[in-house]
Amino acid sequence: MDFKMLNRRNFLKATLTGALTLMGVGSAFGRFVSTPELLPPGQLSLFNTHTRERIALAFRDAAGNYDLDSLNTLNWILRCHYTNEVTEMDVNTLEFLNLVDKKFGGNNEIHIISAYRSPLYNNLLRENGHGVAQHSLHLAGRAIDISIPGKSIASIREAAVDLHMGGVGFYPNSGFVHIDSGAFRTW
Repeated sequence: MDFKMLNRRNFLKATLTGALTLMGVGSAFGRFVSTPELLPPGQLSLFNTHTRERIALAFRDAAGNYDLDSLNTLNWILRCHYTNEVTEMDVNTLEFLNLVDKKFGGNNEIHIISAYRSPLYNNLLRENGHGVAQHSLHLAGRAIDISIPGKSIASIREAAVDLHMGGVGFYPNSGFVHIDSGAFRTW
């Protein structure tokens, strides 16, 4: 058995069942527990606006297996840019990001404004009046702030909200949309 690849159905059931328990019944993530074939190809193209790093990769193959090396690569590019600390990003957040990308046809270079935040960096932002939550989902690797060149922030928000998956925050003055794998809500 290749331990770098996990069966999509088993992986999703394990991770999404836990998320559903925390989020409550009726979450859109639940659709994939019973019908994981609804997931589009697992491919992302990312640009970290702080580190200037780019990556384009498939994190799930055509058979639906997650590639752990690719997930680790995503964890690295989505790390806290301030401390270089890495966390394991929530696969539900990655799938949400993937679905937002697919709403625009896929293969878009998604600009990452913020993903994982270390406690040190989150506290620094709070102390400097940036209005970040003390218990932000960014601290748990469950949130990403994004923009997509050529797409309006309003259209990105609309695409994310239409999915009814997790949290969607709209920050037009800052030029990004926040998505997370928490309960569906908007602000």
